[in-house]
Order: sequence, then C-alpha cells, then structure tokens
Amino acid sequence: MSKPDKPTTQAGDGRAPVPEQKVPEARTPKRLPPGGQRGGPPWMGAAMPAEKSMNFGPSARRLLGRLRPHRLQLAAVITLAVASIGLSVIGPKLLGHATDLIFNGVIGRQLPAGTTTEQAAAAARAAGNDNFADMLTRMDVVPGAGIDFTALGRVLVLALTLYLAASVLIWWQGWLLNGVVQRTVLRLRAEVEEKLHRLPLPYFDRQPRGELLSRVTNDIDNISQTLSQTLSQLLTSLLTVVGVLAMMFWISPLLALVALVAVPLSVIVTQRIAKRSQQKFIAQWRHTGELNGQIEEAYTGHELVKVFGRQREVEAAFHAKNEELFRASFGAQFISGIIMPAMMFVGNLSYVAIAVVGGLRVASGTMSLGDVQAFIQYSRQFTQPLTQIASMANLLQSGVASAERVFAVLDAEEQSQDRVAPSRVTGRVEFAHVSFRYDPEKPLIEDLSLVAEPGHTVAIVGPTGAGKTTLVNLIMRFYELDAGWITLDGVDITSMPRDELRSRIGMVLQDTWLFGGTIRDNIAYGRPDATEEEILAAARATFVDRFVRSLPDGYGTVIDEEGSNVSAGEKQLITIARAFLAEPSLLILDEATSSVDTRTEVLLQRAMAALRSDRTSFVIAHRLSTIRDADLILMMEHGRIVEQGTHEQLLATKGAYHRLYRSQFVGALVDDEDEGSAPRTPSVQGALSS
Repeated sequence: MSKPDKPTTQAGDGRAPVPEQKVPEARTPKRLPPGGQRGGPPWMGAAMPAEKSMNFGPSARRLLGRLRPHRLQLAAVITLAVASIGLSVIGPKLLGHATDLIFNGVIGRQLPAGTTTEQAAAAARAAGNDNFADMLTRMDVVPGAGIDFTALGRVLVLALTLYLAASVLIWWQGWLLNGVVQRTVLRLRAEVEEKLHRLPLPYFDRQPRGELLSRVTNDIDNISQTLSQTLSQLLTSLLTVVGVLAMMFWISPLLALVALVAVPLSVIVTQRIAKRSQQKFIAQWRHTGELNGQIEEAYTGHELVKVFGRQREVEAAFHAKNEELFRASFGAQFISGIIMPAMMFVGNLSYVAIAVVGGLRVASGTMSLGDVQAFIQYSRQFTQPLTQIASMANLLQSGVASAERVFAVLDAEEQSQDRVAPSRVTGRVEFAHVSFRYDPEKPLIEDLSLVAEPGHTVAIVGPTGAGKTTLVNLIMRFYELDAGWITLDGVDITSMPRDELRSRIGMVLQDTWLFGGTIRDNIAYGRPDATEEEILAAARATFVDRFVRSLPDGYGTVIDEEGSNVSAGEKQLITIARAFLAEPSLLILDEATSSVDTRTEVLLQRAMAALRSDRTSFVIAHRLSTIRDADLILMMEHGRIVEQGTHEQLLATKGAYHRLYRSQFVGALVDDEDEGSAPRTPSVQGALSS
C-alpha cells in the first residue's frame, strides 16, 4: 500500500509543505488493527504460510560474514589449526617408520649373520623365492641383527611429543574460536533487540508473539550451537584432508589416486541427501515457532480457555501442530542421519581397495610395510574428516535455516527516521485532513480535522470500532498516516523524534501493564530519577497510598510477572500514578477508570482533573459521566467526527450524543422507531437537565 500524497499547504497558513514519504509498494505489508493477530481466541493457532527460504549458499555466507570483525582472532585460529594438523599428519609417517624398524629387525634376525643384504637376496632368489628377494633389496636390514630398540624409542618419543603438541594447539585454537563465536552471537542478539525497537507497530500486529519470540530465542541459540560445533570441526577437517592428501601423494601417488576415487562419490551422496533435508529443517523451525505461538497464547489466556470450556480444542490444536513438528523433525533428522552411514560405507570401500593394492606392492617390494601401514592410517584420516563434514550437514542445514529466520527480522522494514525535535511543547494538537486505514480495502478515518488547544480536555466518545483508540495511536505515531498531517505546536509530528514526542505524552490505557518489580519502581517507570517524596505525592494524589499502606512490604511489594498479587483496580491506580508522576505535556486517558469501583472513580476524577490542569488531554470514555466537564467532546462514528461541542451543546442538538447519553442515563431505547416514546425509567429523566 503506497501512501497517498499529503494535501498541499494552503497559502497563508504559515506552514512549510511537508515532504511526501513514499514507501515502496512491494515491501509495504498489509496492516492489521492493533492486536489483530494477537487478540484472537487462544485456541486459534497462528497458521502461518510456508516461508520461502533463501538459498543455502547466500545465507551461509551472510552468517559467516558476521565473523568479519574478528579477523585477527580468526587468523590466529587458522594458524594454530594449520600447525596442529601439520604435527598430527606427521605422526602416522613416524609410526610407519617405527613399524619398519620392528619389521626389519624381525627379518634381519632370521638372516645369517655376517652376510650382506645382497647376498641374502641372491640366496632367496636361488631358492625360487623371488618376491622375498625383491622385498629384501628395498629393506634396510642388517642380517643377524635384531630390533634396534634405541632408534625405536627415539621415534616413539618424537611421535608422542608431536601428538601432545598438536593437542595443545588444537585446544588453544578451540578456545579462541569459541570466544569469537560467542561474541558474534552476543552482537547478533543485541542487533535483533535494537531492531525490534526500530520496527513499527504494524509489524508486531502481523507477528504471533510466540513465533517472534522463537526467532529471538530458539533460532539464535540454534545459530550459536551450530557455529560452535561446526566451525572448529570444519576447519580442522578441511586442513586434515589437505595435509593427509599431501602425505599420501608423497608416500604413493598410485594409492593416493585410489583413495581419491572416494571423494566424488562422497560429494554426490552428500549433495543428494542434503537437498532433501534442507526443506525439512526449514519446516522444523517454522513449526517450532508456530507451536510456541500456540502455547504462549493458550497459557496467557488459560482462564478464558477454562471459562469457555475450550480445553479440548486447545489440546487438539496443540497435538495437530505438535504432530506436524514431529513429522518435520523426524524427516530432517532421519534424512540427514543417512549421510553418516553412507559415508562410512564409501570409506570402507576405499579402505579395502588401499589394503589390497598396498599388500601387492609390499609383496612386490615397491613399498615398505611401514609405508603401507602409514598409508592405511592416512586413508582413515582422509575419509574420517570427509565423514565428519558430511555428518555436520544436518547441523549446518538447521543453523542456516535458523539464520534465515533471524535475518528476516533484521531485514524487516523499519519505521521512518526521526528528524528535529521542537524546542518547547505547549500542547496544541491539530489534525488536518487526516486519513488512515489498517486495511486498504476498509476505510476507517477519512479526512478528519480538529484542533485541541493547550490546556483543554478533549473527550472522544462513540461506539466500539468508531476509531477512538486509533486516533490517539496516531498522535503517538504508533502508525503512520495515509494522508493529511498531525501537528504539535505547529510542528508536524512526523518530523519529530519518536522518543522525544512520546516523552512529552503520558498515557493510561484500559489494559494495564505492570512489569515484574516493586510498586515503587512501577510508579517511577516514567521518571526513574524521581525522589521518594515525589513518588509518595503521586501515590497519594491517585489514592495508591491508601491500599499500599495495608501491604506487608508497602511500596517495596514485588509485583509478579502477571500482576496477579494486586487487583485489576489497584493496577489501574498504579498506572494512573505513573502518568501523574511523569508530568507530561500531553495526556491520553483511554478508559483509565474502567477497572475501579464507583466511589474510587469519583475520587479519581478529582485527581485527574488536577492532573489535566495546564496540559492538553485526550480522554476516551464509554461512561459519559466521566467526561461531562470536558472542554470539547467529539462524537465519532465510523472514523468520522459526526458531532463536536460541550456536553450541554451536544445534548441540546438532540443528535447522536444525545441518543448515547439517553441510553446510559435514561434507559435503552426499544427500537430506532421508538425514539420519540417515553423512556422506560422516567424517574431519572432529570439527569438530562444536569
């Protein structure tokens, strides 16, 4: 939905034209009313459409690109890994040399002492044992001598030292890499948190809370686990493949080529299986978010679920979504789990081929037994990292799928940038030709204009859905206008920083919100630097002090997460005290006394009258007794102001406000055609004259 052009400024009004803010049509989401997605019954799970995932390659590169700020640490990690793998791959060659020392000693002891190797080979050839003769010519044996344990000991100590040094280096490399990964995830969490504060309210209207929380918590945790478990193994596995392959070609190019036959076969198997598992992992995390959304809704609304007897429907919706998650998770894990046994099978085929060819070459004398033993170890070391890389495909697929979901939050369109704040706010609010709709197909507010003078109280009344709360949400810039403008002291609010605008506004909603903390902290939420005397003064003025004194811990009473240890009316009083203490320039009261008793409401009317003095106030009310002293009353229907004036003026016009007033204080009218008939309770007819 592109934004319509704002009306051009008329000559002589003294205002500069407001620049048009275009929003790209392709990226502008369809808006829903406040709470549109979240306000449904708890048993109605958020059925999200299947997301179209990005390709694995671009998503993986973007995820790895977040490691770029730690280039120096990553360079140290790579250096340590190269050194560690270099020492490790020398080990089998040393052990092969040790095997040659043992084998040469065993064969040398069987030969006559005092002869040479050539003489022993000639004797074997004369006896018809050509293979043994060929083997002797290529062996370093001393006829009649046994095993050289001194040389063997030096080789084994050297091998042990190399392996120990390699272990220390790989531990150091893992320690550095883990720090890089955790700092990267720390920064990613911070970016997501900051992004959420920059997103417009319509974004949250479209997102089920459980699904969004799953992206911020579960998906980021999965990214952390994936990076921690795969980066180190991938690095060491790749370096091991390179190092082992170099040693294999050094020992025997022929056997190295035999071992390399397994590589394309392994790649083909891995690719075919990975393609099938990728979509399964994406579905797994999508279903996880949807299931979290259902659980969160059912838990927060569990009282309604029980009252309306919808436990079976909630359980059925849960089991259906849980079954979808099970099928996606089972498919993802099963398909990706096939990679490991498939790679082991390919590795065993390579092992058998090397053993056969190597044995033939030892028998022919073209290779020593130690070299064949070393090559077999290298072949295991060569196939093992390939198997590890393949077995990590499921973790990589899962981690990249989670990264895509987190990147979708980071890529979401942000609210427009703030500009200059006014130097002084007196409280004059003007709506000029304002139009707004949540759904492009459903008009809500069309061409609305009004002026609220500084210090005046503007009451907004009308039936449910008339646009009363939407009007004050537009003042707070929770939503952007489709047309027209709203000014505060002559400055368009779209040119003001949102934080600065909202810091001048105090708001008390019908739906109270308290955070987990003390009553004192909740009152001082809008002014953390308030003194104890100021907090107590605000509490006394709003009659909070009356019930807090009866609590064992007084103002230090800790309110639990749901605020269940104070009543609904007491919570409302605390929120009013919070607004009282903030001393805003502009005050918005949205059914602020709906949860208090009649006697307390009368007292609060006096407190709020003092609170509204010298500041502009917008009061949304259904009980008309609370706004009879307002300077201006707006009667809204279908997003339009159908009547405006004082209480007496609107009663005198005998219009929509008069009918609404009669319905509350005289008695409900029977039908529209009976409006002229006598009221059902004529004993309170005198209320109209008050």
